[in-house]
Amino acid sequence: MQILVDADACPKAIKDILFRVSERLRITTTLVANHALQIPPSRYVKFLQVKSGFDVADNEIVKRLDVGDLVITSDIPLAYEVLSAGGHAINPRGELYTQDNINDRLNMRDFMDTLRSSGINTGGPAALSSRDIQSFANQLDKFLVKHH
Repeated sequence: MQILVDADACPKAIKDILFRVSERLRITTTLVANHALQIPPSRYVKFLQVKSGFDVADNEIVKRLDVGDLVITSDIPLAYEVLSAGGHAINPRGELYTQDNINDRLNMRDFMDTLRSSGINTGGPAALSSRDIQSFANQLDKFLVKHH
């Protein structure tokens, strides 16, 4: 199992947790982004820079995904593709995407997109809180105990 990270929008606190986990458990973690990122020197942490463009990083993650791999992303369509390919996905707030909840998440995302395109200001997501970071760490730990 490997961990793939949709790193363009992944918060630093979440990446730091992933860096520690990959070292501790010796799990290869690859950050995929279209801009340069700082990563710690590690044989388990890798960085792949892709070209800028719509879904370029997402497509690269799906291309590298093996059944059972874990993807960290807040991108719901990417999470859907990951689940469809036999992978697992957790968002940076600690929500585990599952076959049971992904369609509801996609429908809500599409609904919010429709509202925004009609001129309604829906606001963005709240800033990542310490509670969110703890929730992510707990969900990641729970997942790795079960799957690693």
